[in-house]
Amino acid sequence: MQERHDNSLETNSQPKVYIETYGCQMNFSDTEIIHSILSDQGFCISEDEHSANLIFLNTCAVRDNAEQKIRHKLQQLRAIKKTNSSLIVGILGCMAERLKDKLFKEEDVLDLIAGPDSYRSLPHLIELAEGGQKAANVLLSLEETYADINPVRKKGISAFISIMRGCNNMCAFCVVPFTRGRERSRSKSSILNDVEKIINEGFKEITVLGQNVNSYFDELSKTGFPGLLEEISNVDNSVRIRFTTSHPKDMSYELIETIAKQTNICNSIHLPVQSGSSRMLQLMKRGHTREAYLEKIKTIKDLIPGCKISTDIITGFCTETEEDHQQTLSLLEEVRYDYAFTFAYSVRPNTSAERDLKDDVLADIKQRRLTEVIDVQRRISAEEFQKAIGQTVEVLIEGESKRSQNQWMGRTTTNRVVVFPKNSATVGDKVNVKIQKATGATLIAVAER
Repeated sequence: MQERHDNSLETNSQPKVYIETYGCQMNFSDTEIIHSILSDQGFCISEDEHSANLIFLNTCAVRDNAEQKIRHKLQQLRAIKKTNSSLIVGILGCMAERLKDKLFKEEDVLDLIAGPDSYRSLPHLIELAEGGQKAANVLLSLEETYADINPVRKKGISAFISIMRGCNNMCAFCVVPFTRGRERSRSKSSILNDVEKIINEGFKEITVLGQNVNSYFDELSKTGFPGLLEEISNVDNSVRIRFTTSHPKDMSYELIETIAKQTNICNSIHLPVQSGSSRMLQLMKRGHTREAYLEKIKTIKDLIPGCKISTDIITGFCTETEEDHQQTLSLLEEVRYDYAFTFAYSVRPNTSAERDLKDDVLADIKQRRLTEVIDVQRRISAEEFQKAIGQTVEVLIEGESKRSQNQWMGRTTTNRVVVFPKNSATVGDKVNVKIQKATGATLIAVAER
């Protein structure tokens, strides 16, 4: 799980809000929307929680350990509030939506909760909280997309643009349809306008976001995701385009063709599989089999040579046997992902798995299987990265390497991290580098002369 502290210019006269963001890229994109709404009401974003008038946690509820981390943070905020009785503390996002008023009973430090579709009401909720009331809005919407709000983005190289919200898939293990509601897509015109603004602000890379991004459909223009992605990429073909997250059942031949045809759409696809066993996929209500998934992988590799693929894996889902687990390991070997996000299954309330299935895989078995998945994937990643040695690749420089101020860090179009000695190039430049060494997660290179 990621965590980021967001900030902008502070003034002494404005109320200060500190926002800490957890979870997926959609949450980070939502934080930029929250920034915009609050900035328009006279708030400024603080980087220091100790000097803030309001502290908001924009939360994730996909897994239990994500919620436990947020509970721990609330314990820390309780101590801060003891020294600042006027401090307003709020929970935003998916955890707020999942637990609703129950949060007020369990966490007395909280003054405010707001679900993902209620950020426009934050100024009113803050006003109520400042008056001593417990303030909440967790109503889900069939229409809210925040399309008319211009997100306050931090200066940088990469920008997010959310094109749709919610999910209709109802996978057995997933709480997202209950925390973010049903799918609804922004209009194509509003998205393209946003893309032009992003490019004019100097961003060099755009990541297109949605819970199930490749099921996007604009009713007005009758545009699906392949057509939208092509139009986005045509706005400025010097700007890299990425997208996440895809569902295998919606990874169409047309979409793969579009990625292959458009030179600035990155050759990197995140395609969560969750399990290598068709039996488990059926129980998970994923809508595809192992064989159908592998056919999509073959099409990607045939049409987009060199495309790198990543995935999500859940170990220990209800009734998973050792044979099911071995099929997941064999899928890793067959696909040879660049990397995988791996998790041991935890029951999420309101899901069909909680209602209809039994969480009957022992915790130590889940953990052992998770360790085996991680070990296999680490070996595959290391082997795949080693194959890049000697190759010349294009890298978009994102900033200094975390390990050395004498090195640049950037990414290839296939989303691989590359570090190389600083030269006359600077942040935001694209440079060709030659790979000399590789670990399982990083390529080490020198700039070509």
